[in-house]
Amino acid sequence: MPLFLAPPHKSLIFRVVNCFETGSPEGNYSALVVCADGPHGIRQITYGRSQATEYGTLRLLLSRYIAAKGEFAFQLTEYLDDVGSVPLCDNKGFKALLRTAGKKDPVMWKVQNAFFEEEYFKPALRWAENEGFTLPLSMLVIYDSFIHSGSILWPIRRKFPEVPPSKGGKEKEWITAYVKARHEWLSGSRRKLVRTSAYRTKDLLKMIDDGNWNLDKLPLIANGRKVFPDCPF
Repeated sequence: MPLFLAPPHKSLIFRVVNCFETGSPEGNYSALVVCADGPHGIRQITYGRSQATEYGTLRLLLSRYIAAKGEFAFQLTEYLDDVGSVPLCDNKGFKALLRTAGKKDPVMWKVQNAFFEEEYFKPALRWAENEGFTLPLSMLVIYDSFIHSGSILWPIRRKFPEVPPSKGGKEKEWITAYVKARHEWLSGSRRKLVRTSAYRTKDLLKMIDDGNWNLDKLPLIANGRKVFPDCPF
């Protein structure tokens, strides 16, 4: 049975993750923070609706914005080769350009929407389908993991014995065990920034406890915000 997401399900998944990332169901395209969560704990910029990182995918995001000839593409071009190579977290001019592009340029909004779908949602969907998951809440859990951690992390996966549906396991049992293990992993981290992100798994566990596997018991609560789809069921 394939994983089928109706438009309201997909909308809810994006909007919940937007709340987790920037506190708004619509997403904050200009959100920019500097956190000590780069390689070996160094400081880095995280930017955009789903927080592309300076030493991760930010260069790719900006290269697509520049290729799309956004309003601030010319100014950002001079920084492109330095992103991920030369620290820019204290560069006021670069950060101001990013914030302004995110606030004012519809091209940046369009590029970010396409970017996060191509680079995160579609890989998460492929992983979910390959592993036999079929339920909307399962996809929300998996997509949030791809956005937050880049994948389903093995250090978390090894903490519980359940197997995915593709290997004969039960979907709800695997998802529940995974979210519980991820919650323990986040809340037990030595790093404060990681510990504080456990609100994500706390909210997901509430959805599981509510039996909201089809994401049809509304509103969803994510990071303290009420979330509805942007289109009707």
